[in-house]
Amino acid sequence: MMSLSLIFSYPFMQRALIAGVLVSLCAALLGVSLVLKRYSMIGDGLSHVSFGALAIAVALGVTPLYFSIPVVILAAFFLLRMASHPRWNSDAAIAVMSASALAIGIIVISQTTGMTTDVDNYMFGSVLAMTEADVVLSVALCIAVLVLFILFYYKLFAVTFDENFSRATGLKVDCYNTLLSILTALTIVLGMRMMGAMLISSLVIFPALTAMRLFKSFRGVVMCAAVTSVACFCAGLVASFTLSTPVGASVVVANLSLFLLSCLVSALRRR
Repeated sequence: MMSLSLIFSYPFMQRALIAGVLVSLCAALLGVSLVLKRYSMIGDGLSHVSFGALAIAVALGVTPLYFSIPVVILAAFFLLRMASHPRWNSDAAIAVMSASALAIGIIVISQTTGMTTDVDNYMFGSVLAMTEADVVLSVALCIAVLVLFILFYYKLFAVTFDENFSRATGLKVDCYNTLLSILTALTIVLGMRMMGAMLISSLVIFPALTAMRLFKSFRGVVMCAAVTSVACFCAGLVASFTLSTPVGASVVVANLSLFLLSCLVSALRRR
C-alpha cells in the first residue's frame, strides 16, 4: 500500500486535499443548522440546480463554476421564500426546484454537447477535475463562509432552535435564514467539482447526523461534525486514489460507515 507522503506528492491530490477539506468543513458546519431546521434536503435541491446551471454553462461555452455560483445563490434565495410561504412546505419547495432544474439540465445536455467528460465530472465528481484556479476560488470563498459562520454563530444558533423567540427579541430571522441559504449555496457549488452534483448533499447531511448520535449540545455537535466531515473526506480521498474508485462515492461510503458506527455507539449507550 502506498504511503500518504507518496499519495499526496502528486499536485492534483494536493489541490483536491486543500479544496476538499475546506468544502467539507463548511458543509459540516452549515449542515448542523440545516438538519435541525429540517432543511437537510436543501443540499440535494441546490446540487440539482447546480447541475442545470453547469449544463447551460457548458452549452454556452462559459466557465461552469463562475456561472453556477450566482444561479445557485438565486435559487437558494427563492427556495427559502417558497419554503416560508404558507401554501408551501420546505420538502415540496425543494422537490419542485430539484426536479425542474434536473429536467432542464438533461434537456440542454441532450440537445447540445451530450454527455461529455466535463459534464460527467460535474455530475459524479473527479479528483483530476480541480484546477489551480478552482482551488484559489474555493479557498477564498470557503474562508469567507467560515468567517461569516463564526461571526454570526450565536445568531444562527438562535434562529436554528427558535425562530419565533428570535423574532420576539428583535432578531432579523429572515436575514439570517437567507445568509444560511447563501452560504449553503456557495458550499454546494464549490463542492460539486470534487464530489459531483449528485453526491455533494451527503457532505451536508451525514456529518451532522453522525455528530447528533454522539453529542447533545449544539457546540459539541458542530465540533464533532466538522472533525467527522474532514476525516471522512480525507479517508475517502485516499481510498479513491488507492482503489481507483470515484472520489465522491468513496467519501459518501466513508461517511456512511462512520454514521452506522455512531448509531451502534448510541445504541450501546442507551443500554
